[in-house]
Amino acid sequence: MSEQLTQIPFMPAADISALVKSREVSAREVANTMLDRIAAVDGAVSAYNEVTPELALAAADAVDAALAEGGDAAVALGELAGVPVAFKDNMNMVGTHTTCSSKMLANFQSPYDCTAVRRMLDAGTIPLGKLNMDEFAFGSSTETSAVGRTFNPWDLERVPGGSSGGSAAAVSAGLATITLGSDTGGSIRQPAAFTGTVGLKPSYGRVSRYGCVAFASSLDQIGPFSHTVRDNALAFSAIAGKDPLDATSLNLPEDDFVAACDAGATGDIKGMRVALATDLLEQEGLDPRLKAEVLQAAATLEAAGAEIVETTLPSTKYGLPAYYVLGPAEASSNLARFDGIRYGHRADDAEDVLDLYMRSRKEGFGPEVIRRIMIGTHVLSSGHYDAYYTKAQKVRTVIKNDYEAVFARADVLLTPTTPDLPFKFGQYDDNPTAMYLADYYTIPVNMAGIAGMSVPTSLIEGLPASVQIVANHGREVDLFRAGAALEAASAFPYASVPVASSGLV
Repeated sequence: MSEQLTQIPFMPAADISALVKSREVSAREVANTMLDRIAAVDGAVSAYNEVTPELALAAADAVDAALAEGGDAAVALGELAGVPVAFKDNMNMVGTHTTCSSKMLANFQSPYDCTAVRRMLDAGTIPLGKLNMDEFAFGSSTETSAVGRTFNPWDLERVPGGSSGGSAAAVSAGLATITLGSDTGGSIRQPAAFTGTVGLKPSYGRVSRYGCVAFASSLDQIGPFSHTVRDNALAFSAIAGKDPLDATSLNLPEDDFVAACDAGATGDIKGMRVALATDLLEQEGLDPRLKAEVLQAAATLEAAGAEIVETTLPSTKYGLPAYYVLGPAEASSNLARFDGIRYGHRADDAEDVLDLYMRSRKEGFGPEVIRRIMIGTHVLSSGHYDAYYTKAQKVRTVIKNDYEAVFARADVLLTPTTPDLPFKFGQYDDNPTAMYLADYYTIPVNMAGIAGMSVPTSLIEGLPASVQIVANHGREVDLFRAGAALEAASAFPYASVPVASSGLV
């Protein structure tokens, strides 16, 4: 194997594509390199639910054929052509199963492509497979997966976060260059923080949700994981935009996100206003070392010419309880379709239709899914709707108004991504509500429908530390500009993840 191919697993996307388009290496060689690495490493990490060598090689051959043809076919290939990618297992892709890491959908075959997946494929990427997740995206550690755990590549005794734990771990371990995950309350940003990757939760409506199995339809968004902020911008540029198949997708201005990254990376952030919510940094349970990361990030941006604006977000403390009313309420409605009749797991030897419904759902769903369905059904029931659901919607409006006040004075907001570093497996087995606190800083961003990105900044005792950058709705361009500036100053060692040099490869 050439030296260039050995570097592929941690090489930036544009560099991979440039090698392919210059024909120094073929897209097929890139695909085989990554498939070999998955075979060697994923036994330890368990990021993949399904590996798709036939799809990967077919896509690679199509890129190579376009380059061989030359002319318009070659010119049409962008900066993602030949780049290895993979997708969270709640996104449909023809030729794969879409299981949501649940027994309920263990044998379900994708009948069509998720729009975000299709847009990545149309960009000339190489699809390596489908990635593990918390069952139906209910969890913060990927421990609820019916397929089994995914392990954090930085410490195999620790969780990779969730629910998009497989998507985060795959990038972190060099098993894909870019992956897609979904984020309902932190399921991209929290695992990104735990694995030292860049994770973007776009503004609500920026990316089509068509073809992604719904958790909470008013909160879900698809977004990319990557090694670098610029790679993230490339992926986001490919998947963002109005989709006629998703009525909630929006036709927003198409900013040049890659140019924003390039500007930030060269220090062009003079005049950017960066808010620092002082009350969030005093929150009980926040690791003081992660507080220091946020303060250092603010100092870094200020030194580059940004203006620091102190502010408060008093409604943040209400985000978690309101989310665990609204999220389960929408989930209980969305998951009602899994009844053993139309598709999914079907119990054997049912006595009647009611017995079929009850047994199919009891056998097909895991404990966390059942817990959230029960919570959601309760808060929507007669006599409780106004006390819980209506009140939570009012709290959501308060949270949104708080953010609007911040962004009237600032372009971006800096916060912790998570209150703590990655925790060990089983740490919260007896206390699920304690695990919910891992999303304390991310949930309000979903409630407000705005954009957030987790950017790794340093290592603390060998584990990744990150900060969250938040921007107003439709202002991802500000995230990429600030994120690239932070990345350039921190030089996070994303290619030094222990599993990459552990003798597994």
